[in-house]
Amino acid sequence: MRRRPTTTRSPRSSARTRSSRSPSVTSASATRSPAPVHTGAGRRTPLRELLRSVPLLPAVVLLVVFLLGPIIYAIWGSLTNRALTGYRAANPEFVGFDNYISLFTDPNFWTALVLTVVFVLFSAIIGQNVLGLGVAALMRIGSKSVNSVVGALVVVAWVMPEIVAAFALYAYFSKDGTLNALLEGIGIPAVSWLIEYPMFAVILANVWRGTAFSMLVYGAALNEVPPEVMEAAQIDGANAAQRFFLITIPMIRRSISTNLMLTTLQTLGTFGLIWVMTKGGPGVSSSTLPVLAYQEAFQYSQIGYGTAIAAVTLVLGAIFAIFYIRILKPEVD
Repeated sequence: MRRRPTTTRSPRSSARTRSSRSPSVTSASATRSPAPVHTGAGRRTPLRELLRSVPLLPAVVLLVVFLLGPIIYAIWGSLTNRALTGYRAANPEFVGFDNYISLFTDPNFWTALVLTVVFVLFSAIIGQNVLGLGVAALMRIGSKSVNSVVGALVVVAWVMPEIVAAFALYAYFSKDGTLNALLEGIGIPAVSWLIEYPMFAVILANVWRGTAFSMLVYGAALNEVPPEVMEAAQIDGANAAQRFFLITIPMIRRSISTNLMLTTLQTLGTFGLIWVMTKGGPGVSSSTLPVLAYQEAFQYSQIGYGTAIAAVTLVLGAIFAIFYIRILKPEVD
């Protein structure tokens, strides 16, 4: 049998082979990145998220107990036939949307809804905001003595308790009140304001009552307008009206939208002022939604029906709030 010849590698060739392979191995090991080390410092865990929310827990509890809870209870009450007295006071029945069906077919409800929108529009959106901004702007150019007197007169109406202000305004607008005495002094016959023009009287009363808040808000906003901007506009030839409407108003637009929302929601829930002055009358000529809800719930003992009116008022306030937040929300500079 013939043996296969064997070959032996010399040490030099073996070394040459190892040296030819070593660069590829070295390059592969060099490109291999080290394994990441997870320390867990930036990882979000359920426990970490829960601990971050703990400081907010007291505020959430208060909102649920004093805001969300009453809203849910009121909505549930609007779906029942609960009464103020009698058997239905202790044993109300679930009636579904019967209260809302009766409400939307009641002409007094639609009258109250229109009067509510008119009351909010002319006394809050136009009256308090326009007058408050005007007074705040005039006080910037007036003397200190005049500003002190005007500011005191306006703020007194705001800090006065609502029931006291309502009785004072009732005396002012009554047939034998101060307003008619002033009119008769200049030859104008007396007018029964609370009977012939009840909405006009309560709108003026609410404007006088709430203008101080708008004046304070706009006064603080106007103080934040840089004077060098106004000086530069004056040098460029802008008159006073152009500086006010084209420079000042855009610079305080955040304060304007915020104050519009606050005054609108506050005016939407006005009850005591109207009730003391007119009680919603004559008839329903000055009956807004809060007044109508009170009458149905406590005068006619229909708690469920009155609560349904209150729920509609809540929805109307939410619509106003969404409008101001989404539509009038200022752009980020």
